[in-house]
Amino acid sequence: MRILRNSLLSLLVLLSATAFVQAQEAVMKRTPDVPYVPTRQAVVDAMLELANVTEDDVIYDLGCGDGRIVITAAKKYGATGTGIDINPERIQEANENAREAGVTDKVRFIEGDLFEEDFSQASVVTLYLLPAVNQKLRPKLLSQLKPGTRIVSHAFDMGDWEPEQTIEVDGSKIYFWTVPGKE
Repeated sequence: MRILRNSLLSLLVLLSATAFVQAQEAVMKRTPDVPYVPTRQAVVDAMLELANVTEDDVIYDLGCGDGRIVITAAKKYGATGTGIDINPERIQEANENAREAGVTDKVRFIEGDLFEEDFSQASVVTLYLLPAVNQKLRPKLLSQLKPGTRIVSHAFDMGDWEPEQTIEVDGSKIYFWTVPGKE
């Protein structure tokens, strides 16, 4: 009887500890740094044109939302792409949109934190993030990306990193940079 009681007590402690860890993980899960605001299609098209996207490009959209940038790059240019977003609902929506567009063989979407994911394979990176997030992300962009990688940001710059080009489309600014060579 004593063995059974101790076994049940041990099981109860183990289950309680597991529940506690799961609750802590849920509390600690990061929330988005920016609100979800979709980029208008005219701006998406201009961003991809400004980056001079081709079928040889690998697009990474950081904070991809519904996936429209990488989906457009795949459909219009034949590029491959990866969208990263911290919100699981946006990832689900992006995957549904890719299926509807018939580009699931060219795009993928990752639920993840931009500050933890690897996007070193990108030849083009697109962003629609707030200025503080862009600036926080900048060191990672410069350290992970290969020289010559093109970066295009909708609406927000990167502080004192002067863009090579700035255009305006439908009242929105679009900024363009190229990752410089390593010194």
